[in-house]
Amino acid sequence: MQSNFANAMPNAIDADRTEAATEIASEPTWFQVHFVGCMEMYADASVVADYFDAHQDWFPRCAKPMSADRIGENGYALTIGRFGSFGYEVEPKVGLHLLPQHEGLYLIETIPVPDYTPPGYDVDFKAAQQLIEAMPDYSDYKLDGVDALPDRMTQVEWNLDLKVAVFFPKFIQALPQSLIQKTGDRLLAQIVKQVSRRLTYKVQEDFHQSQGEATFELFKKIWSKNRRREVCHECTRVDESNGAIAPEAIESVNEA
Repeated sequence: MQSNFANAMPNAIDADRTEAATEIASEPTWFQVHFVGCMEMYADASVVADYFDAHQDWFPRCAKPMSADRIGENGYALTIGRFGSFGYEVEPKVGLHLLPQHEGLYLIETIPVPDYTPPGYDVDFKAAQQLIEAMPDYSDYKLDGVDALPDRMTQVEWNLDLKVAVFFPKFIQALPQSLIQKTGDRLLAQIVKQVSRRLTYKVQEDFHQSQGEATFELFKKIWSKNRRREVCHECTRVDESNGAIAPEAIESVNEA
């Protein structure tokens, strides 16, 4: 009897560990980040608006290596990639609705992905982009034929309010909550920075290619000079000086 009991003990312990590893907490842990950024497009605002309005042509292409599958006329199921910490990994997929512009303002909101239930997480994505036309300054760049270059540029100023809820396995919930929160917020911010930089470059490259060789060469020279510049930064509140719409105002603008 003693021998059988001793042999059974490792199996019982392994079963407890497996259960602890797979049992999911009943309440989610929420992570949240706020970002603002700007992207320069060397054309007037009406040309940039025409490009943005035709997102079906460029968004799936520019989103790569993320997959962007169409949902209706203005929606996409975006698979971000695989991320994780503490030995727990998720491959987030989020439905994004690119609302038609209103007076140069573009809003993006979360929508359900058909026939898909997020495994252990939920995403609340609210973003706003505003087109602001300005005069370009080419004085810092060695450019030929400046007179033939665009005499207007458009600053695409954007902000993002992103909230993610994760239903962690209980073995992670046993860790200090401050450690979980700090690690999760940092990981979420890293994802936003990584995706934003890659997507910003691809959209700018795609747009300027569509505007002809001279404008595309202009973009490449400017990007090369400023390639180390951050395209966005994290904030707890939107700087009033940049004129961006505060994340908490996005919902009220959308309802107007």
